[in-house]
Amino acid sequence: MDATLWLFIAQLATIAAIVAILYRPLGDYMAHVFTSTKDLRVERGFYRLIGVNPKSEQSWGAYLRSILSFSVLGILLVYALQRIQAILPFSLGLEAPSEHLSFNTAISFVTNTNWQSYSPELTLGYTVQLVGLAVQNFVSAAVGIAVAVALIRGFAYRLSGTIGNFWVDLTGATLRILLPFASVAAIVLIASGVVQNFAGFQEITTVTGGTQVLPGGPVASQEAIKMLGTNGGGFFNANSAHPFENPNPLSNMFQVIMMLAIPFAMPRTLGTMLGDKKQGLAIAGAMSVLYVASVSLMTWAELAGRGTATELAGAAMEGKETRFGIVGSTIFGTTSTITSTGAVNSMHDSFTSFGGAMALVNMMLGEVAPGGVGAGLYGMLIAAIIAVFLAGLMVGRTPELFGKKLGSREITLASLYVLTTPTLVLAGTALSFVIPAVRADVEATSIWNPGLHGFGEVLYAFTSAANNNGSAFAGLTANTPWFNTALGVAMFLGRFLPIVFVLALAGSLASHEKVPATAGTLPTHRPQFVGLLIGTVVIVSALTYFPVLALGPLAEGLQ
Repeated sequence: MDATLWLFIAQLATIAAIVAILYRPLGDYMAHVFTSTKDLRVERGFYRLIGVNPKSEQSWGAYLRSILSFSVLGILLVYALQRIQAILPFSLGLEAPSEHLSFNTAISFVTNTNWQSYSPELTLGYTVQLVGLAVQNFVSAAVGIAVAVALIRGFAYRLSGTIGNFWVDLTGATLRILLPFASVAAIVLIASGVVQNFAGFQEITTVTGGTQVLPGGPVASQEAIKMLGTNGGGFFNANSAHPFENPNPLSNMFQVIMMLAIPFAMPRTLGTMLGDKKQGLAIAGAMSVLYVASVSLMTWAELAGRGTATELAGAAMEGKETRFGIVGSTIFGTTSTITSTGAVNSMHDSFTSFGGAMALVNMMLGEVAPGGVGAGLYGMLIAAIIAVFLAGLMVGRTPELFGKKLGSREITLASLYVLTTPTLVLAGTALSFVIPAVRADVEATSIWNPGLHGFGEVLYAFTSAANNNGSAFAGLTANTPWFNTALGVAMFLGRFLPIVFVLALAGSLASHEKVPATAGTLPTHRPQFVGLLIGTVVIVSALTYFPVLALGPLAEGLQ
């Protein structure tokens, strides 16, 4: 067997083993956090400060209003910090970003997208990075976890008009899960060589006698929550390809594990809170099959290296770090795009056509294998609702999931969820080429690779924004009024419209009584259901996106 294939199997097996070891304790711990009735002293102080009774629960409407008010306030705060950057301490002498770039960046980090239309080390000082962006890395991830937990309660509660308390869930996710684990991860990253300082820009003498200006910064602390919270925004423009963020193969593997740990453990949290751990195992099984298939296909595409230039060079190494190689790049790239992280340790724009197409497909699947923290689980549960609905149509029975009957209201909400992101992706891409003035600006300023690849770059941008991923085909110049505004709108709607439908669904389910299983009930913990769920995810995405993929990366790859 080829040495590269052995390397791929060894790395993937190591990652899988560690994530599997974390599955049970981490999943059960998160379930404990969201079912515990005891509050920490710091939590009680925070609840008194904001005037919240932690023992009271909210209806889905009140829960949603809390999320929206908290998130809008976050957008305003991050926007304001950027606009006054010049007078802030530790600004490093950097001016304030433009209005449209500040708008885009504020929405990007509050929606857990972390799309960056700028070079971070040349645009934002330490205060904005720490007080604005790093804080949102924590709380935006916590919002995703809270929404997933609210949906789990919808299945677990009986005849209830409530789904929990957002402020309690947000606090628990931040203080008990993300903050302690990120602190440990930051120490590991520092030990592996990731920088952590306030050195600013320093001029150093190179080995050849020349000079180079290198930026420092509190990188490890931001890198830890960037990965653990599936955020993805880099401290440096090169993101996790930069040696200060990701110095060696061991740090690279550790970052992959951080991206996968919480999303893969969330199904265990589901099973524990439902009192049926087999249900969580079935969801995790479907996620695992999709993940392994995706990383295998992307690795095959890059190792095949189809194309004149790559075949002459002997490998598809353009845009990849030699310290990671093709295998380290494809495992990281798959993990980043199949979760909602969006971090990169190689340039996806330089991938082969089919390799880049796989990065697109990972996002188009809805980022459910395992997806972002929280968002992946509630996305997969929506797919499970569609799956049991289709199964019910085939046998002529009312669909059930986890003991709850699914009526027309639940199916409508699930359908609206599924339609939201494709609508934003396709509309944004189309408008970029249909409006004459916008098209002229896009073609003259943003697209440096005209033709099929240029179309693919625009499609990738809107797919990434609407799915709250944040990665990019980096050949696209996105720091323009059109892209900053349009992608900002796509990120906002792509985050909060699905949350509206998920919380409405949770409220509807919580008001239902559980029904006993009968001979006609579809078992949702067996391999047959896992296969049905995987098929539903793939077919729904394929039917939606195949035509537009055929216009871009697929057509490019077949040339």
